Parts: sequence; C-alpha cells; structure tokens
Amino acid sequence: MHPVKEKVSNVASSAQEHAKIYKAKVEEKAEKATARTKEEKEIAEERRKAKEAEAKMELHQDKAEQLHGKHTHMMSGNHDTTYGHHTGT
Repeated sequence: MHPVKEKVSNVASSAQEHAKIYKAKVEEKAEKATARTKEEKEIAEERRKAKEAEAKMELHQDKAEQLHGKHTHMMSGNHDTTYGHHTGT
C-alpha cells in the first residue's frame, strides 16, 4: 500500500509544480503586456524563470521529505528481532 501512497503523493507534488509554472508564465505575459521597455520585459522573464526554478526546487524537496519519511518510518518500526523467550539474564 505504501508504494501507492508514494505515487499519489508524487503526482500531487508534480501537479502543484506544473500549476506554479503555469501561473508564472501567465504572470510573465501580463507583465510583458504592461511593460514599456525592453528591460522591463527582460525583468518579467527573469521573474518567471526564478519562479519556475523555485517550483522545481520545492518538488525535489517534497520528494526528498517523502523519502526521508519513508526511511524513518521503516527504521522506527517496533520489529521484534528476538526469537524465543528471553528472561533477561
């Protein structure tokens, strides 16, 4: 069941990344439409690139956190590695 949860979580993170990138592109188009100089248009493009990079960074951070959580969960389990009865001598 855990691989399914991981897959769903990855898909959700990826969808959020794509939504943020799309939003950045729309904002860039709006800024370019109102820009009067070439420099203002270049600034709008640089803002878009920065937002896209931030969205991709957040995606990778989410995936890393998910993997860390997965490994932490696996390592912190209450697995009884003793066999038979121990009397504590």
